[in-house]
Amino acid sequence: QVQLVESGGGLVQAGDSLRLSCAASGRTFSNYAMAWLRQAPGKEREFVGGIDWSGSRTNYADSVKGRFTVSRDNNKNTVYLQMNGLKPEDTAVYYCAADRTRWGRPNEAGYDYWGQGTQVTVSS
Repeated sequence: QVQLVESGGGLVQAGDSLRLSCAASGRTFSNYAMAWLRQAPGKEREFVGGIDWSGSRTNYADSVKGRFTVSRDNNKNTVYLQMNGLKPEDTAVYYCAADRTRWGRPNEAGYDYWGQGTQVTVSS
């Protein structure tokens, strides 16, 4: 079992930056590829960005590429999402998820563990 707890969400203005954190506990963190997904009101949950087990490879949704960065610190059992140049359309609940077998999984099906989510609201 892996427990994931996100933090760092909040209300910001368009153009601002925010860094989300996801702290993991339980099983060995480095055994899991990690990802961030988000769900806006009335929409399905969508992939934002993923990182492999060691942190050497990342991938991103086109909508956030160049603005968001996923990183991880296996010594701290934490994965991060640095969000720059935020836009109102980035408003959503952001979730971190753990995947033992595949990194950068583009859809929500198949992730092994999920956090409870953290709200990010970007005002125009």
